[in-house]
Parts: sequence; structure tokens; C-alpha cells
Amino acid sequence: MSMTMATLADDPAGTSVPAQLDAATLRQAFGAYPTGVVAISALHGDEPVGFAASSFVSISLEPPMVAVSVARTSTTWPRLAQAPVVGLSVLSSGQGALCRRLASRGAGRFDGVGWTATPEGAVLIEDAALWLTARAGATYDGGDHEIVLLELLSVELFAGVEPLVFHTSQFRELLPHA
Repeated sequence: MSMTMATLADDPAGTSVPAQLDAATLRQAFGAYPTGVVAISALHGDEPVGFAASSFVSISLEPPMVAVSVARTSTTWPRLAQAPVVGLSVLSSGQGALCRRLASRGAGRFDGVGWTATPEGAVLIEDAALWLTARAGATYDGGDHEIVLLELLSVELFAGVEPLVFHTSQFRELLPHA
């Protein structure tokens, strides 16, 4: 199989040479892997706080666990880490604009957003493809990120709701394979 990548350079002999492992190249390379997007949210006082993450992965069925990578520069995660329970909303295909707003550093991330809070303070986004609630557990060094294990407490799947897919810095739709 022959492949050409913008991040690979051809040498005079016609073979590919790996690109440098700088941040821009890695961002482009990691973007080649399609991911879903999850909103991680909880009440802080009476207000919802949260952010969007594509670095979300299932870890274990027994005990039920997932993980998320959080940038060390995040100012939102320290507030969420104090919450007894966080909500994880796997965003749906029509929620691309919401995802960009939740990923921004600006205020008003939840303006005009439909959400509900559990009695424990987890915030769940309306019209998502999946709702999970979780309790933060162990954290691990992940370089410029912190890897956070989350113990799952509940799950609610919305059958027929397609997830938001993020690939090469664009939102995509899933289509059945013919």
C-alpha cells in the first residue's frame, strides 16, 4: 500500500523520511485519528462549569472506568475535580457549535445550552448521544496533560442518536458501510 502524508518528506532516493515530532506535526498526526467528543461538566455553586474533550477512552468494564486527558493549563478542571460527581455527555452529531464553545476559554460556555443536573451536581447536556456520571479517581502524569481515571456511576444511552465525530479538525458524520 502506498501512502503520502503532508508530514512526511521525500528524500532523493524516493523513500519517506519521518517528520519532526514538534507540536504542530503531532497535532496534525493525532487529528488523523477520528474521535468522539465528550462534555465534562458539574455544578460549581449554582452554575454549570465544564469543557469539551476528545481525549476520552473506555478503560475497564469491571470496575466500570473511563479516562480523560486534561491539559495542565486547564482552569476548569481544578473546579470539576472538587465536584463529588461529574457528568459526561457524549455530544451528538448536531452539537458541533456547542463543542467549539465548550472547548473555548471564553465565558458563557453554557449560555443557551439545555442541561440538567443530578442531585449530586453532575451536569448532563440535553440532546447528547450518551450520558454518564462518574467520580474522579487516580491521576497520572501525561506530560503536558494529566490522565484522570473516572469511576462510572451511571449510564444512559440514547438509541438512534448519532455521536459527534471529530477528525482532521472538522466535525464529521458517520455513514453505514455499504
